[in-house]
Amino acid sequence: MKSAKPPAGYRRGVGVMLIDDRRRVFVGRRLGTEEGWQMPQGGIDGAETPHAAALRELKEEIGTDKAEFVAESTHWLSYEFPAALRPSIWGGRYAGQTQKWFLMRFTGADADIDLDAHMPEFDAWKWIAPDELPVVAIDFKQALYRALLEEFAEFLGRR
Repeated sequence: MKSAKPPAGYRRGVGVMLIDDRRRVFVGRRLGTEEGWQMPQGGIDGAETPHAAALRELKEEIGTDKAEFVAESTHWLSYEFPAALRPSIWGGRYAGQTQKWFLMRFTGADADIDLDAHMPEFDAWKWIAPDELPVVAIDFKQALYRALLEEFAEFLGRR
C-alpha cells in the first residue's frame, strides 16, 4: 500500500483531501453511482509535478483551486482495482493507482465549487467529518482513506 516511489503497473496520480475551516472533508459522488463518494483525484500529466497536478485536478473536478497546501503524504499510496473492473478501466492497462496525496485547506466559499466547470465527474458534493471517509468510500478505497486519516491526523484534530 505504501511505497517510496510509484510501483510499476500502477497509474501515477494525485489525490486531494480538501478540508474546510471546520476540518470537514470534501467528497463528491461519482457520476452514475449512488454510493461512490470520493475525494478529488486524478492522473499526473507528462512532466507535471505532483503539486501542479493536485491543483489542476482540484480545478477540473470541483471548479476551483482556492486552496492552500497544508501537508503531503510521506509515501505514494496505492490501491488495486477489483479484478471485475480492471478490464473496463483504462483498457486494463493498470492493476490500480498509486498516488501522492495532499492535504489542502479550502480558502474559498461553497459558492466557488462548481462541479460543471469542466467535464463533470461528480453529480453531488458535501462536507463530511473525517471519520466518515471510510464509511462513504467505495470498498477498494477504504484502506487508503484510513491510511490518509492516520497520516493527516494531527491536522484533522484527531490526536
